[in-house]
Amino acid sequence: MAQLFILAVLVLIVATLGSALALLFRKEGEKSRMAKALTVRVSLSIGLFLILMGSFYFGLIPQHGLR
Repeated sequence: MAQLFILAVLVLIVATLGSALALLFRKEGEKSRMAKALTVRVSLSIGLFLILMGSFYFGLIPQHGLR
């Protein structure tokens, strides 16, 4: 279940990045929408990072290392 959530967030991050790229090549007046798309992408990335770090800290993600 958690893997699907992480995959969905990664897909959203790539989609917002593609949206910002499309807005970059459109009209000059779309700069504020492009900035909002990039803001959403950065927010999703930071949120996913914090969720992953919290999950690791609380033991929801097991540690796999060299033994």
